[in-house]
Amino acid sequence: MFDSRITLTALSLAAVVPSQLYALNDGIKERKNELDKPLNIVYIMTDDHSYQMLSAYDRTHISTPNLDRMAAHGVKFTNSFVCNSISGPSRAVLLTGKHSHANGKIDNDATFDQSQTTFPKVLQSLGYQTAIVGKWHLGGVPTEGFDYWTILPGQGTYYNPDFITPKGIEKNDGYVTDIITDKSIEWLERRDNSRPFCLLVHHKAVHRVWMSDTTDLELYEDKTFKLPSTFRDDYKGRKAAAHQKMSIAKDLDLAYDLKIKDVKSAFASPYGEYDRMNDEQKRAWDKVYGPISDRFKADSLSGDELVEWKYQRYMRDYAKAVKSLDDNVGRLLDYLEKENLLDNTVIVYASDQGFYMGEHGWFDKRFMYEESMRTPLLMMLPQSLSRRGDIPQLVQNIDYAPTFIEMACGKVPEEMQGVSLLPLLKSKKSAVSAARDWRRSLYYHYFEYPAEHSVRRHYGVRTERYKLIRFYGEEPQWEMYDLKNDPHELKNIYNDPRYRIIQDALHQELNRLRDYYNDNTL
Repeated sequence: MFDSRITLTALSLAAVVPSQLYALNDGIKERKNELDKPLNIVYIMTDDHSYQMLSAYDRTHISTPNLDRMAAHGVKFTNSFVCNSISGPSRAVLLTGKHSHANGKIDNDATFDQSQTTFPKVLQSLGYQTAIVGKWHLGGVPTEGFDYWTILPGQGTYYNPDFITPKGIEKNDGYVTDIITDKSIEWLERRDNSRPFCLLVHHKAVHRVWMSDTTDLELYEDKTFKLPSTFRDDYKGRKAAAHQKMSIAKDLDLAYDLKIKDVKSAFASPYGEYDRMNDEQKRAWDKVYGPISDRFKADSLSGDELVEWKYQRYMRDYAKAVKSLDDNVGRLLDYLEKENLLDNTVIVYASDQGFYMGEHGWFDKRFMYEESMRTPLLMMLPQSLSRRGDIPQLVQNIDYAPTFIEMACGKVPEEMQGVSLLPLLKSKKSAVSAARDWRRSLYYHYFEYPAEHSVRRHYGVRTERYKLIRFYGEEPQWEMYDLKNDPHELKNIYNDPRYRIIQDALHQELNRLRDYYNDNTL
């Protein structure tokens, strides 16, 4: 039963007076930075790591003890989101502290302008050593802001990966997550100990096609993952959701994604990275995936049985790749502890966006729906930042750059659109004060269409309880969700007369955010 009292409460969250909302955030920007000295920063970013597959957030599927260790010795943001759920643009947002339309990297094909202000450049001007190891995915190579870089070409490969360095291409033997961690620790060991540092550790995992270290290939093979409650979503009232091409049933490729040998594939490389492996790696691979392929062919599955089999294979392979990530986070934490660096270093863990683990029957990301827009964000903090536990405020990846600059005792450039999270990380008293004036809505805009997964262009606003989305271009449509009563976003309540006042308020807030961020891309 709809309760009018809920409407009034929600309205106060969704329709904050325009003159208040970002005046409050501006007030946060203007607060004095009270850190005694610059902090070292280690930023670990994974690719497509869903919060559902990180046990500090959700213990349904797997355990991630090293990531949980970060949360236990720091903070876990429970309402962390991105502003454009796709890899290249998310990385540009990280560096610039600006929405995609403002930094110019609106999709994976757009060129990233490295001449604009980025937080590594600001840190360099403050005397920091800066380094990036792993996935770059912004085109070309880093030209400004980094004293040291070694990056994967494009998406990179899981086995025996090539790295681009200032001296050319370097081939490495082993598994990519181990190698990125090795290179990160090697840089830490040879850095100038007299200066603060910022290290970006950008992993390839757990990007499609979810290939694990050979030591982990047999993990989870005896586990049956629970189907999400929305696995058989019929997309009623949601045209864009019905139009997508990221269905586990229809779009997961048997050879490319699920490692079945000698079957027809829609991709040029039907068996993934097998040809890159050495003989030992191939033997380990064949020991596991050979019998899986044989059983699949013998069983001749169809219908629901085939779809559920594909889901289990997807989940098992994804979970195996997460295992190596968690192990390597532990390796890096152990190194920092051994070198007595934890007392003056902030360690941040995030993903470039969220991911679907079968919710709505999907894999991939892109949509403004919760599983895609939401991302894990953990911070392991030194004693000088005394906040611990969960932080519920709405935060977004435009906030990372301002946060890192303030952690370096610098002044955030006016052009950056995010807000420093530092006030939320200090004493409990400081956090309570900051929370009173924190933002109450987030802006999102996805641009990449037409593209591989056929997710329509859309923009929208999310408040603490409600979400309003505008899909535009082909078959334009408005969608609106009450996240309290419909957390899985199954019922589009746009034009429901019971929500008319809230709908009007959300429209007002969306228009205000578009003006505030100067998004004139339509």
